[in-house]
Amino acid sequence: MESRVAKEIVEQLVYRMDESSRMIKITLEKLSEADVWQRPNAKSNSIGNIMLHLCGNIQQYAVASLGGQEDTRDRDREFALEDGMTKTELLSNLEQTVERAKAVMRSIGLEELLRKRRVQGFELSGIGIIVHVVEHYSYHTGQIAFWVKQLKNQDLGFYEGMDLTAKNTE
Repeated sequence: MESRVAKEIVEQLVYRMDESSRMIKITLEKLSEADVWQRPNAKSNSIGNIMLHLCGNIQQYAVASLGGQEDTRDRDREFALEDGMTKTELLSNLEQTVERAKAVMRSIGLEELLRKRRVQGFELSGIGIIVHVVEHYSYHTGQIAFWVKQLKNQDLGFYEGMDLTAKNTE
C-alpha cells in the first residue's frame, strides 16, 4: 500500500512538472530571441537566465542528489550570462533536464523517498527534494509568464479551449 501511495504522489508531482514545461513552451513561442535575454531591470533576471537557473536547480536537486550523481552546478553562471543560447537551445536543455529528473523521481523507492540528504546546504528527504523541485519550477514558470505578459500585453492561452468555470464532480 505504501509503495502505491508513494508512486501516486510522484506521478502527481511529475504531472505538475509537465504542466510547467508546457507553459514555458507556450511563453517562448511568443518571444523573439532578443526578448529571451532582456532583463526588466538591473536587479532582475532574463527569461534565459531563469531557464538556465531551473536547469541548474533541477539537475542539482533531482538528478545529482536523488540520482546519486556528482553535483557539478555552477549557480553563478546561470545568472551571469546575457546571451549565447537560442530559445530552442534553452528549451531543449530544460526539457532534457526535466526528463532526467522525472526518470530519477520515478525510479527511486520508498526508502530513498524517506532518506535525508544535504542539498545546497539544506537537509531534505527524497520527498522534500521532489517537492522543492516541483515548487521551484512552478514558481519560476509563474515569473516567466508574468514577464511575457508584461512584454507582450496578451493572454498566454495556457488553458485555451477549456472551461475553467466548470464545477467539481465526483
